[in-house]
Amino acid sequence: MTHSRWYQHRIIISFFTALIIFTLMMGVAGAKIESTKVICRVETDRAVLLAGDSQNIVLKVTLDAPSAPVHVKRPPVNLALVLDQSGSMNGTKIEQAKAAAIEALTRLGFQDIFSVVVYDTNIHTIVPAQNARNIQGIIHTIQQIRAGGSTALFGGVSQGASEIRKNLENDYIHRIILLSDGLANVGPRMPEDLGRLGAALIKENISVTTIGVGTDYNEDLMARLAQKSDGNTYFVESGFDLPRIFSAELGDVLNVVAKKVKVIITLPDNVKPVNIIGREGRIRGKQIELYMNQLYGDQEKYALVEVNIPKSTSGSRIKIAQVDVTYENPFTRKQEQSTGISYAGFSSDPEKVAGSTNIDVVREYQLNLNALSQEKAIELSDKGKKKEAVKELKQSAARLKGIGTMYRDEKLIKEADDLEIQAEMIEAQGMSKKSRKVLRTKSYQMKNQQLSQ
Repeated sequence: MTHSRWYQHRIIISFFTALIIFTLMMGVAGAKIESTKVICRVETDRAVLLAGDSQNIVLKVTLDAPSAPVHVKRPPVNLALVLDQSGSMNGTKIEQAKAAAIEALTRLGFQDIFSVVVYDTNIHTIVPAQNARNIQGIIHTIQQIRAGGSTALFGGVSQGASEIRKNLENDYIHRIILLSDGLANVGPRMPEDLGRLGAALIKENISVTTIGVGTDYNEDLMARLAQKSDGNTYFVESGFDLPRIFSAELGDVLNVVAKKVKVIITLPDNVKPVNIIGREGRIRGKQIELYMNQLYGDQEKYALVEVNIPKSTSGSRIKIAQVDVTYENPFTRKQEQSTGISYAGFSSDPEKVAGSTNIDVVREYQLNLNALSQEKAIELSDKGKKKEAVKELKQSAARLKGIGTMYRDEKLIKEADDLEIQAEMIEAQGMSKKSRKVLRTKSYQMKNQQLSQ
């Protein structure tokens, strides 16, 4: 080979090598870009439906949140801690609450905003909203908290919201963490009152996470506030669990990958909306609207909707729904969107229909029905109908076990076993404060897809 031909040969090899490397790099970059988007999946409980008369089916709309970008600065957090310092918090509870607050502070960065409101008979802002820079000064202030007085819970949350609003117009993740161990007995105190407050706060993109300590707080009030504001809720028996719960909650807040998430489900003219299962939303004609304030990295959030399918013939195929998701990317501060579409075919063969069952949809549907049964059992028990409450739980457990056995689903079977134990305890001892809080909290966490801690 002459020197000229050898040189040309080297140039060609170098060109193709560079082309391969460039293609691989673009592929990786493309994967990274794609991985930053929320993926919308739309599934039905069966891929193939039984031909014939009209029928109801379950539609599952899943939002798969991406991982938070590794080399991109996370969005700043605007965090307000609202701490109960009433007399019942004295001792271990207040000391552990202070330790949890300090741990939360030390995990924040200089770009974050931090405030602390304490409440008893009165409400005090002991740390006004500020950048989390003066850590030692703030820690010293937190350490001075002392327990005593009554429980002005509504006023405490309202004051926490006031601290959040000082930075509401900026691009923060807004979160209030409310801690209480007792009944609200100063100011508005009913679950409906706190529910209305939560509904007002979510319109300002402020979520409230509630943490109930011990067995004397009002779990209905705390769950309602969290639900209406799209926050999390926790029940802890001991103050010693507070640092762990605060750490878990802050892990979520520091890992937000989507804000102001709006889901619009549009049905064709021949498909009718029936019900939204477990999650709050609004049905407007052929559209179903849902709102989620925030999504966390690597989290799966979903909504279950029951729809009615028209009369069909074997071999036909129809569109079930189109789902459009819009949200704000907190890293780019841009509006983004994702779309999912669901179709279903029909067959007159029952075995083919049964074989097309989507166990993931069936499982989540059954677990949400179980959450509703738990809430019904609480209502029955509150009315003095213990036998009916136990019957409701046992029937739900039997349903879960039957379906779990049919599909060999360990999660359904385990949930059935746990529920049977809970029902037997209530049957023997009645609905204790702890049992009621466990049922209420588990029900909420299931419907909200809150990761158990």
